[in-house]
Amino acid sequence: QLQASGGGLVQPGGSLRLSCAASGRTFSRYVAAWFRQAPGKEREFVQAISGSGDRTYYADSVKGRFTISRDNAKNTVYLQMNSLKPEDTAVYYCAASTMLGYVASRYNYWGQGTLVTVSS
Repeated sequence: QLQASGGGLVQPGGSLRLSCAASGRTFSRYVAAWFRQAPGKEREFVQAISGSGDRTYYADSVKGRFTISRDNAKNTVYLQMNSLKPEDTAVYYCAASTMLGYVASRYNYWGQGTLVTVSS
């Protein structure tokens, strides 16, 4: 089970950090990822991190602005979002899978989503 938190309203250029807490003792075996879904759009890949945390993958749209990390001792994945833009507005979902994927269908476990709104 995954529980996402940390969303909110932020001005353009601001920062937020999302957290995703996982239950279970085998979290380090899973690739963790963040997806987002804006109104009227499909869910899209944002970033992913390997089980050990030594490899990360990102969408071009967030390159240089977002950073994914994980703390397996706390069973938690983070998404640090800097230089936020209005087009980053979406519901952000954390997900986990035994294998890396760039599409939502590859992930078996999902959090409930947390809303990020970037607006002045």
